[in-house]
Amino acid sequence: MQNFTYYNPTKLIFGKGQLEKLKDEVPQYGKKVLMVYGGGSIKRNGLYDEVKNTLAEINAEVFELSGVEPNPRVSTARKGIDICKAEKIDFLLAVGGGSTIDCTKAIAAGAKYDGDVWDIVTKKVAASDALPFGTVLTLAATGSEMNAGSVITNWETNEKYGWGSPFTFPKFSILDPVNTFSVPRDQTIYGVVDMMSHALEHYFHHETNTLLQDRMVESLLITVMETAPKLLENLESYEHRATILYNGTMALNGVVNMGYRGDWATHNLEHAVSAVHDIPHGGGLAIIFPNWMMHTLDENVGRFKQLAVRVFEVDPEGKSDRDVAVEGIEKLREFWNSIGAPSRLSDYDIDEDSVELMAEKTVVANSEFGNFKKLNKHDSLEILKASL
Repeated sequence: MQNFTYYNPTKLIFGKGQLEKLKDEVPQYGKKVLMVYGGGSIKRNGLYDEVKNTLAEINAEVFELSGVEPNPRVSTARKGIDICKAEKIDFLLAVGGGSTIDCTKAIAAGAKYDGDVWDIVTKKVAASDALPFGTVLTLAATGSEMNAGSVITNWETNEKYGWGSPFTFPKFSILDPVNTFSVPRDQTIYGVVDMMSHALEHYFHHETNTLLQDRMVESLLITVMETAPKLLENLESYEHRATILYNGTMALNGVVNMGYRGDWATHNLEHAVSAVHDIPHGGGLAIIFPNWMMHTLDENVGRFKQLAVRVFEVDPEGKSDRDVAVEGIEKLREFWNSIGAPSRLSDYDIDEDSVELMAEKTVVANSEFGNFKKLNKHDSLEILKASL
């Protein structure tokens, strides 16, 4: 394992009824609050009123930015930045899932920058500051509630990039599993795929002596696979919602990958697909990840075999290492199919006509990508064609 420094300043506030903690946390940062949220589900389930009433009790002056998209747009972030600068906002509060939080991070950084926030997203400049912000999470998926990362889409140029800054950690995140009860079945499935994909991205690396990290990732995958089918039978189970919610946070808050960096090529591939076609992120990952695994299998067959045996309980007796590894990949696909995740890009009416464009989008920033195995545009074409 490599030398490392672990830093995560986000205060995690977990459990039923924790929204009251807003009264303690928000006043530390000021009175003027920009509340950022998405398409209106928080109004339908009552959370919007709860948050507004709680903020009223501390006499906060609340401004609002609604309509954050599932793949958050830089154009929406710009609207939030304009509000922050015009109204001299003290604090941002993201109420929603990972997309809302990612957009809020862009607003927070952009509000402290004189130029266009897209410069920060595309890493032309580094954020030098950000407005403080907190989150009230409503969806178990991205882990954005306890990390500094963000993914933003420029729909005008069909570009979608991940970025982050030491200044874009949430000050606090409130995670009440009850607030995820109203998440529809399909979004619950996408969230499960997303957090499993984060764990899998961590798992594929060439670092040595990561015994504990491997076991933590494996444990997370097993826990999610044991819990997800039960949750999908009862979407209002507090116990199962809490387990999935906690796993989503732990999959991407830096704990399980101390001392090494995972691959992340699959996320780059999916970002290219959804930048062109605007499909759900979790759906794209479910389609692409097993095909990336088959494409890179020979880079380290032993790594894939270990995953197959430890997580998917493949019996290695009488089989070659490669056969065991392939069986593990097939079992991952089978699990995702069993909970209702898509398996082909054609499930979203994506055909070969746009493969070239999507592949080109994977190498806009760099001619190669991925850490476990370096990929280029040709590799992107092969994986995307296999995903059709």
